[in-house]
Amino acid sequence: MAELITADFVDLDLSAGEREGVNRDLAQRLAGAGRVTDLEGFLADLREREAQMPTGIEGGIGIPHARSAHVTEPTLGFGRSTSGVDFGADDGPAHLIFLIAAPEGGGDEHLSVLGALARRLMHQSFRQSLLDAPDTEAVVRLVREEVLGQ
Repeated sequence: MAELITADFVDLDLSAGEREGVNRDLAQRLAGAGRVTDLEGFLADLREREAQMPTGIEGGIGIPHARSAHVTEPTLGFGRSTSGVDFGADDGPAHLIFLIAAPEGGGDEHLSVLGALARRLMHQSFRQSLLDAPDTEAVVRLVREEVLGQ
């Protein structure tokens, strides 16, 4: 199985100030690596999922996610936003954004990743480590150790 997250899927300085732009920026990284075969189709699937229920969670976190026929491998993208982006959380904008892309016909692996990620994100120390990470490799290492247990 391919790596769930790599440095190529990480953007430590998201420039987009709204949800659509952030989703596009992160999804383009996945498309560039061949993980997303149709960028617009995948973004439409993300919008549809987001319309069901916002994906912002307490603590400045956004976790946009979707199953899509346009995804080849389960993939996790990550972005950090200094100004914050509204993902619909009650406590305000997200500064840490995780994009979970799962193949449409795949198993429930993305749900276990989502669950593990949500559990770790409840810990302020993990969130702070992501905010303080000096480079993309540090983020990948943190996620692999703390979320994936690798």
